[in-house]
Formats: sequence, C-alpha cells, structure tokens
Amino acid sequence: MATAGVSPAPGTLQLVPVNEIHLDRDNPRIRKFLEMYGEEPTPEQFYLALGAAGDEEGDNSATFEKLKNSIQTNGGIIQPVILNRKKGKYVCVEGNTRVALYKKFHSEKVKGTWTHIPALVYEEMQDFQIDSIRLQVHLVGTRQWDPYSKAKYLYHLRNSKNVPLHMLVEYCGGREREVIESINAFSDMETYYRPIVQEGSFDTSRFSGFVELQKPNVKQSIAETGFTLTNFAEWIRDEKLYPLNTVRLLPRILRNQKARDAFLKHDARKASELLDRPALSKALSDANIAQLASALTQAIYQLPWLEAEKLRKDQSGETAQLLHETLDALKGVLKAPGDTD
Repeated sequence: MATAGVSPAPGTLQLVPVNEIHLDRDNPRIRKFLEMYGEEPTPEQFYLALGAAGDEEGDNSATFEKLKNSIQTNGGIIQPVILNRKKGKYVCVEGNTRVALYKKFHSEKVKGTWTHIPALVYEEMQDFQIDSIRLQVHLVGTRQWDPYSKAKYLYHLRNSKNVPLHMLVEYCGGREREVIESINAFSDMETYYRPIVQEGSFDTSRFSGFVELQKPNVKQSIAETGFTLTNFAEWIRDEKLYPLNTVRLLPRILRNQKARDAFLKHDARKASELLDRPALSKALSDANIAQLASALTQAIYQLPWLEAEKLRKDQSGETAQLLHETLDALKGVLKAPGDTD
C-alpha cells in the first residue's frame, strides 16, 4: 500500500561500477517477458521485455540499435540511470537497457570505458517511491511513454498495488477524470480488443479510440442500440472508426437509422455525411474563417451558464458533437509539423 506524502531522500550523482548493478529482473511487470529468454537475457532481449511492459521508449530492435549505436558512438550516456541501493545492493530502477549495454560492451572489450556508469543513487527506497520516480520520468518527464503504456502502468498501480486514485492524480499532475478514463480505456482495450486480434497484431496506436469510448453517453448509446463492446472493438479493428476521434460521433450515428446503416456498411466518415447539420445562412456561408472564428468566440463568451453546463454534461448532443468536430478541425489546421495529439 502506498504512503501519501513521503518522497525519497534526494539521490546522489555517482559513477557506479556496472558489475555491482543488478538489473531489475524481479519487476513483476516484466518478469513474464524475461522468462522466455532464460536465465541470462541479452541486452536486446531485456530491452524487448521492458518495451512489452511499457518501461522503455519503444519495443523494437530498430530502436534498440539506435540506442546501442548512440551510446557506443558517444562513448557513454548523458542521462544518468537511476539506482536504488538497498542493503548495500544496487538495483536499477530506471535505465536497465543502458546498464545491460555497458555490461555487454565491457565483456566484449568494445573500445571505450564501460566499467562505470553515471547514476543517480537513492538509498533504501520503498516500492511506492520507485513507482513515483517512474511516473515522474515517463508520464510527465522528458522521456514520456506512449498513451497506452502510461495507461498500462496506471492500471497496474491502481489495481495491482492499490495506489489511491488521488496519489495517481498527484503523480501525473493531471485531472482525476483523465486518469480514470485512461485506466478504464486500458481495461476495455485488453478485455475486448486483444481477444479479437491475431497474435502479434495488437495495435496500441488504437488506444485513443478506447479513451474516446469513456466519454459521456458513448457506451450507453452502444448498449441502447443493441450492440456490445466487443462490436465496438471489432469496429476499431476493422477501421470503421477512423480517424479514431470519430468514436465521439457514435451516439448520433447509432441513433440515426440511415447513418447507422452507412456506418455498418462503410465507416464513420461515410455515416457522418448523413447526420443532420444546421443549415447555414448566406451571411455565414460568405464569411471567411477569421470572421467565423471571431463570431464563435463571442457566442461562447455569451453562452448562458445553464446552456454551457448542459453541453458539458451531455456531450453526445448535436451541438456538443458539432463543437467537438470544430475543435478537431482547428487542431488539425494549427498543428505544427511533427506535433502529436
């Protein structure tokens, strides 16, 4: 059980002999992945296990080779690994692959100095303090996990370690609703999507579709129209819901017979063409985008509080859905090259 408000004492920066560092093979989230590699997994195999558990940046050999070549070319690492010294024993908390590569380079006598590695060493940390560090590094730090891996770790902490929800929110620096949505999205993806895809075809990039599934009234509309969450997972798999933000259109699509038929036959984009939209006046049709943006901003500022609350509580309504579509369109226009959502 985690203890609130207790942080580890500040770590000290040291050069630690790599032969004294133990890789974190007992981590319950990667143990099952390491078992398939035997007693002495190679650095690449360790990296793959970490990637499968959501501990490292990426989970493929190409990314591993980039990391390996970068360390070898630069003669070492810039970012220190993080170690926990417990009862005189160093255990790697963060940076297992880098430690494994140092060990490999040293044993194979690769040119360079691989006997010691820069490390931030903490003393006698408890499990919840280690979790706190991982969250800071990978959820809000410079080496963030992808959304699926973040959700996987949050799910693990909440359901396997019983970390209180308020602590997860504090760790993440986010909002409670977002943390709950992320955890529930991971659960739904594992429960309904994983069983219907072939081995090796589990696509974590589809995770945002399951986040959208948590939005108000989406699940309710699926059930009300006679479908199941397995059907939803099949729609994700078959790309009927593409792009994935079209999930939020499902309440309107499923409740409109013509749109629903088009969706089941084709996809959400085709179905959205059949949804009722307010007719535009001539003045609106003739306005340029700057004028429309200004008018929308003014309308939002002038929106009565009760109407705004109604939109927030029922985001499956026509006006709320149109606003979501507008928001997505604006993000697409303003997104800089290389930006991700």
